Amino acid sequence: MSLVVVAALGTAGFAHFDKSVNLSVDGKTSAVHLFGGGNVSDVLANQDITVGPHDVIAPDLSTPINDGQKVVVRYGRLLTVTVDGQTKKYWTTSTTVDGALSDLGIRADSAKLSVSRSQPLGRAGLAMSVTTPKDVTVAVDGRTLTARTTSATVAELLAELRVTMGAKDRVTPALSTPITKSAFKVAVARVTQKSITATETVAFATQRKIDSTMYTDQTKTLRAGQPGAKVVTYLATLVNGKIESRKVTSSRVTTAPVARILAVGTKVRPVAAGSTANAAMWDRIAQCESGGNWSINTGNGYYGGLQFSSSTWLSNGGGTYAARADLATRLEQIAVANRLYAVSGLSAWGCASAA
Repeated sequence: MSLVVVAALGTAGFAHFDKSVNLSVDGKTSAVHLFGGGNVSDVLANQDITVGPHDVIAPDLSTPINDGQKVVVRYGRLLTVTVDGQTKKYWTTSTTVDGALSDLGIRADSAKLSVSRSQPLGRAGLAMSVTTPKDVTVAVDGRTLTARTTSATVAELLAELRVTMGAKDRVTPALSTPITKSAFKVAVARVTQKSITATETVAFATQRKIDSTMYTDQTKTLRAGQPGAKVVTYLATLVNGKIESRKVTSSRVTTAPVARILAVGTKVRPVAAGSTANAAMWDRIAQCESGGNWSINTGNGYYGGLQFSSSTWLSNGGGTYAARADLATRLEQIAVANRLYAVSGLSAWGCASAA
């Protein structure tokens, strides 16, 4: 009798310490057992389940286990989402892309995703892009196309609108530019090249012939010049039908130009009678400036009876007579002095008071 009682008590004690646990890991359920007292953490340890800060466990790890207890583990996944070029990172326990977007409050109902909405979201996480619809305009071939698009780049947009690009065509902004906002504008410029041939004028040259019988201020055309002609071929670059630039590829003279022959006088005109006006006044000033020596050159940078500097002498026409004032005659020096006097009076002479 006593043996039966002991056996009965042993079976009852074993049943008391064996607790059945319904364990759900990421939606997959299994029945496990925990022997003896323990908590949720013990259940997970017995099943070699390690959890981290982004995982969700219910009930809490410290919760004691009762027979028939349900324990739920949802692993956290790192989801990297780029929405219209802006990237953010999220942690989620959803096991599908669609579920994660819904849980995170990312509205993507009419958006274009880089992955399938039903794609499983594994523990390794996932990086994806979301492109929301945007209003765009494309100027091309004289027209303006409008569209609401989820194309991610300008290149994708043009492909969507069936706008083909030639090898030399230009697009603004660049094909790789991301479309990140509405009111986005794209312009396509058609670029072509063609050969253009034109007949152009060849300018004639002028040949100068010295004539000692004419004065320095005289010229005479001995033979009129005649322009020539040439045929020039250009490679022209056209943008939307208008010439932007051109490059000469060949040039051929068809009519040679005839040079103009021009006689140029070298004879110095004699001093005009009127140029010796005020001669007495200039004699008095010369007496003060140089002691009346009209050919003086002391090396001080001033020359002749009226002490002209080289720059003043030449700028008032003295070069017609001589390179420096001391090399010119008295009358020639007076002629130059009268020109300067007509413009600025006697301010150029320190001996103006001698006038």
